[in-house]
Amino acid sequence: MRRAATGMLVLMAAIFLWSGRYLDVHPAWGYIHAFAEAAMVGGLADWFAVTALFRRPLGLPIPHTAIIPENKDRIADTMAVFLRENFLIPQVVARRMREMNLAGAIGTYLADPGEEAGGRIRAGAGEMLVEVLESLDPERLGTQVRAGLASAIERLEVAPLLGQILDAMIADGRHRPIIDSIIRWAGLVLEDNEDMVRAMIHARANALLRFTGLDERLANSVLDGLYKLLAEVLVDPDHPLRAKIEEGLVDLARGLRDDPEMRARIERTKADILANPAVAEWWQGVWERVRRKLIAMLRGEGGEDAGKLLASLTEMGEALRDDPRLQLQVNRFARRTAVGIATRYGDNIVRLVSETVRRWDAQTITDRIEGAVGRDLQFIRMNGTLVGGLVGLTIHFLASVL
Repeated sequence: MRRAATGMLVLMAAIFLWSGRYLDVHPAWGYIHAFAEAAMVGGLADWFAVTALFRRPLGLPIPHTAIIPENKDRIADTMAVFLRENFLIPQVVARRMREMNLAGAIGTYLADPGEEAGGRIRAGAGEMLVEVLESLDPERLGTQVRAGLASAIERLEVAPLLGQILDAMIADGRHRPIIDSIIRWAGLVLEDNEDMVRAMIHARANALLRFTGLDERLANSVLDGLYKLLAEVLVDPDHPLRAKIEEGLVDLARGLRDDPEMRARIERTKADILANPAVAEWWQGVWERVRRKLIAMLRGEGGEDAGKLLASLTEMGEALRDDPRLQLQVNRFARRTAVGIATRYGDNIVRLVSETVRRWDAQTITDRIEGAVGRDLQFIRMNGTLVGGLVGLTIHFLASVL
């Protein structure tokens, strides 16, 4: 395009020189001469303007030329500010995300990804993930994942969270099945340890009770009383002992939330568990099994498990596609996540753009911008040549008439 625009300028210069020899032959040659002369002026002016954007025309130190190289840093800051103010503002991100049904689109793809394209995408993504899982050092990767989880758990204060969960369970009545399970477990423990209970009673009975055999009857009475108590607590939802257990759970939830000493004990216990080498070894084994299972499933070697995974993904896709309430929740979560990223990391993204452009040398940024818009700029030169010629033709006509 640069050669075409320059060729048009050279053509106008040739017409100007050629037509100048025939001005006395016929008045029409004057119009051709005026058109070519003005076209040269317009073409040269636009060549100067276009060239001055990217470099100094003919290498001359003319003021206000080589605009882009000379203002590279200001352009970088302007691009960054434009990106921040038009794309990374939380309100803009929220509005854009509100117009998208991300959950519906994901659900449609998962439910029916398409025979050919979907298969290629899944195969390519699966192979890439397999290569990543195999190329990375399993022990090092597992250690990094464990360290990340441990760091996240260390920052998380567990006691208040447990207290809130326990409060919510009590408020909804979901603690009652747990109490029932505890009572049944207590009954089984008592049944498995009857001999130990009898031995304890015999050991504490005096000689008269043992001589008369009343210690055995006492042991039977104690065991029967305990079994009866557990049965009554299990079948009676209003039993006083059950109320005491619930009261204890309420006190436990309150302590987990509000008692600094209890919260400190929970945090110390959490730290001891995380620091235990046995936990690290257990996690390493879990991670290695998960990694191998993932590789086998992605390679199609998972057999029934792979089929279950695909079926689960399809069911999840159908739920996302067909359930408006689920879509609303997922879209809301995605919107809040995007807004949170824009709020927390928007300045970092802007700084990254600005610093990247600032690090480019002047020739690099000039070549990239000229490569992006240079074609249209050469059209400006062509249009300037034609418009200049038409203006010159009009002026020559008016001068002839007047």
